[in-house]
Amino acid sequence: MSWFVRLFSRAEPTLSVASPRDAASLAALHAASFSRGWGETEFEQLLTDRSVVADRAISGRRNVGFIISRRSADEAEILSVAVIRVWQGRGLARRLLDLHLRRLAGLGLRAVFLEVDEDNQPARRLYARAGFHEVGRRPGYYSGGKSALVLRRDLV
Repeated sequence: MSWFVRLFSRAEPTLSVASPRDAASLAALHAASFSRGWGETEFEQLLTDRSVVADRAISGRRNVGFIISRRSADEAEILSVAVIRVWQGRGLARRLLDLHLRRLAGLGLRAVFLEVDEDNQPARRLYARAGFHEVGRRPGYYSGGKSALVLRRDLV
């Protein structure tokens, strides 16, 4: 079925700034993407926080992807990135990440950090292609004893 959806899907999703109105759909997307999804209230709080930067991808009227980060001084931490399954592997996460990094640089930030599951090869490839490099490791950070890799990218 996935190939059928891809074959007849609409044009590329539109990328734009996420707002508190997106909280419910982003929470649903996050819950479908991660073992412990964030709730609508958590997204509402994040999306109303002035230190948070969030971008979304919309296909038709549906949010099909997002990226969200929090700023502090001249750095940011990417908190989460998610893309619905039918759009995975089609470059959407890369487009979201590129847009987001440009926005953060435009806000005067100098570096971006994130944590990624050491076993998440698609995410690790995405981040490596975007210029992130490993600067640390958090052993046993994820369930099942998996480690998190701490990655950094300089923006200037």
